[in-house]
Amino acid sequence: MSILRICCSPQGLASESYRLSQRIVERLATAGPSDRMDIVEFDATTLAHADGQYAVALASPVDPEGGAGGRGSLGMSDQLIRMLEDASHIVVATPMHNFTVPSSLKAWLDHVVRVRNTFHITPQGKVGLLKDRPVYVAISSGGAFSGPEARQPDFLTPYLRHVLGTIGLTQVTFISVESTARGPELLEEARQQAEIALDRIAFDLLPEEMIG
Repeated sequence: MSILRICCSPQGLASESYRLSQRIVERLATAGPSDRMDIVEFDATTLAHADGQYAVALASPVDPEGGAGGRGSLGMSDQLIRMLEDASHIVVATPMHNFTVPSSLKAWLDHVVRVRNTFHITPQGKVGLLKDRPVYVAISSGGAFSGPEARQPDFLTPYLRHVLGTIGLTQVTFISVESTARGPELLEEARQQAEIALDRIAFDLLPEEMIG
């Protein structure tokens, strides 16, 4: 089992989304053989945005000569796509910023959602090229965006479900800790609700050929 964890909060390891993602990683570790688990960490807040060379490559009708030898953000895109391909499970730790994904996560998506590499265009629309695998998204938000207490819209979960599906990742599970800015009592209640949600998830192993 190889877990790729993408961390998107400027608070890093101190963030609520990272804390929740760690609970997910622990559940996966319990479900699988610990002697065969590898965790790859990537801090998306360090990622530069796509540059001009990357934009030219995407606008080209064919892949630029050199492929994986691309420079600048094109080379980084190659590396991030390989990390995705090598992972059996993906865990995203992200806050909700202004009703949607933070810029760090958007930058990562812009690098990995790449025509002719992770999806291709057909007359019927875009078709993902990645082999499907589980994706767990740990979300933290200052206010509530789901349930009867929701007072803000949610553009994060539908966007992520659609954009990840575009590259072939359709097994997306969302777990959230909401109302983190509304005091310690509500935060503790939100953490408990997240634990209940985790208990309802079956962290099944993938087939042997997918894990190896």
